Amino acid sequence: MNKLFTLLLLFLLISCKNDNSQEQKDKDLKSEYSETIKEEYELYKPNEQAKAVLILFGGYPESIEDIKREFKILETTKSKDIAVLFLNYNQKLWLEENEKNQLAKQLQEIFEENQLPTNNIYIGGFSSGGIVSLMISDYILGIKQFYIKPKGVFIIDSPIDLVALYTSSEKNIEQNFSEVSVQESNWIIENLGNALGNPKDDIENYESKAVFTFRTNNTSNLQHLKNTKIRLYTEPDSLWWKKNRMADYEQTNAFYIKKVAERLKEQGFKKVEYIPSTNKGYRANGDRHPHSWSIVDKNDLVNWILTK
Repeated sequence: MNKLFTLLLLFLLISCKNDNSQEQKDKDLKSEYSETIKEEYELYKPNEQAKAVLILFGGYPESIEDIKREFKILETTKSKDIAVLFLNYNQKLWLEENEKNQLAKQLQEIFEENQLPTNNIYIGGFSSGGIVSLMISDYILGIKQFYIKPKGVFIIDSPIDLVALYTSSEKNIEQNFSEVSVQESNWIIENLGNALGNPKDDIENYESKAVFTFRTNNTSNLQHLKNTKIRLYTEPDSLWWKKNRMADYEQTNAFYIKKVAERLKEQGFKKVEYIPSTNKGYRANGDRHPHSWSIVDKNDLVNWILTK
């Protein structure tokens, strides 16, 4: 009996010690990081010098809270001393010149105010946030007015071809298969049409704004990224899109992301990685969807950021 009592007491002591140890680790990790919460951005950075800064842009309707819910990157970055800057900047399928300038100035001011290191910056985003990431990175590197030059940029299943987006939307409306798809397609055609016209007649307008135009093989808005690390994430699940949206592979973001990767490599971009995934696309609520933040391997992304 005494022996049994001794064993139970020892077990309880070890359990308490482990619990206290984990609690202390959590407290230490929190104390080693500081948070800056503002309306336009949120910053999570180590109190010591950060090894890198990761800037993230959400998709069209996403707030910072949405990004953090769908892409739980903070635990991984904190363990590697990487600062993460979440931007409340979205609802952009392209950027006008004045918008690029304003955003670049905003980013530089954030770096100055928070004393962030500028020697290892990475910018990325989901869906339309990926478009913003590519556009602002190309602008910053091209204009040579700013010192917040990104070393790497990545997109997550972004609609990079605006002509394709327009023509695919026309097809979705004609098929009238998915209510969600039809509503989104009507919105896309109205907004693209009002701003850029019909690509049948005004394709130059689309080339001047889009990341990539497959119809004319145009990549002019990426030319300043030739020596920048680029990752292109997508999940080419043709069966899911056919079943849920009645969309062909040529209507998906994945098709054009693969094509732009091929085109850039042909043009001598040596640091481009096309990264397709399989069955990784799930929303935070468990819903299966290939158009999701979850297609990115967070540990691999962090390793990429820390690899020179």
